[in-house]
Amino acid sequence: MSLGLVPEGLDGERADVAASRMTGLSRSRVEQIAAANGLLVDGVPVHKSFKVAAGALLELATGPEPAMVGPQLVEDMRIVFDDPDIVVVDKPAFVAAHPSLGWDGPSVTGHLAAAGFRVSTSGPPERQGVVQRLDVGTSGLMVVAKSEAAYSILKQAFRDRTVRKTYRALVQGYPDPLAGMIDAAIGHARSEQWKMALRADGRPAVTHYRTLEVQRAASLLEVELETGRTHQIRVHLAGLHHPCVGDRLYGGDPSLARRLGLERQWLHAAALGFAHPQDGRPLDFVSPDPPDLARALELVRRD
Repeated sequence: MSLGLVPEGLDGERADVAASRMTGLSRSRVEQIAAANGLLVDGVPVHKSFKVAAGALLELATGPEPAMVGPQLVEDMRIVFDDPDIVVVDKPAFVAAHPSLGWDGPSVTGHLAAAGFRVSTSGPPERQGVVQRLDVGTSGLMVVAKSEAAYSILKQAFRDRTVRKTYRALVQGYPDPLAGMIDAAIGHARSEQWKMALRADGRPAVTHYRTLEVQRAASLLEVELETGRTHQIRVHLAGLHHPCVGDRLYGGDPSLARRLGLERQWLHAAALGFAHPQDGRPLDFVSPDPPDLARALELVRRD
């Protein structure tokens, strides 16, 4: 399958890393494809460590997809809240919300199943109980429905925008103005279906941000979402020319990411609030910055 042209942010990156970031496939899956001569640059099979150039055509000759991974425990997954209706988890980075074809890494639903949690049977089979999702590379708080009633009520709450979703994002440069609202529709990029973009014919998306800190290389923002489009924060901030630090897919500076030791975008779902689906009482949860993001922020502050 054709992935498209290598973006500027992945110039000079390893072919397997670039393919993984461009598709969402795990590195191990891309390495399997490369070992079978299925990783191509400009039509020529390359080794996984081949350095790609911006503008090169990257392709994967995938063959049959592997079966989705079954339940497995995630060592760093933290259960924040649990009752008969819902379970709130603090998701580490590099963990998917649910299993999917092409992803052979861990997932939130896989961890819950392996740990003995019973979740709602509502929703598609591979993501039963999932009422919200976070990107694989984004850490933080997620709620999963355990009862059928909770699933329906929470899904409606997300549609009605009554769920409070607050993120922390470290972005390159500093926004001007320092606080504001981004109201810009998002859809699939025309030439690269694995990537999202600002599009007039896309789905409505609204993001609010305010600046918490301004440092020499980057600024720390608090971001709240009205909508929940795929890659919404990453696309909106990149549209302001202030991509998340470490987000090479949307224009992040790879040299800055390397200097800070980041293997992913600096983006964390730090707070989640909603009415309990059973009795309506307000629930609010917070999550501290995980170690990799905290280290990167400290390095930015030292500068």
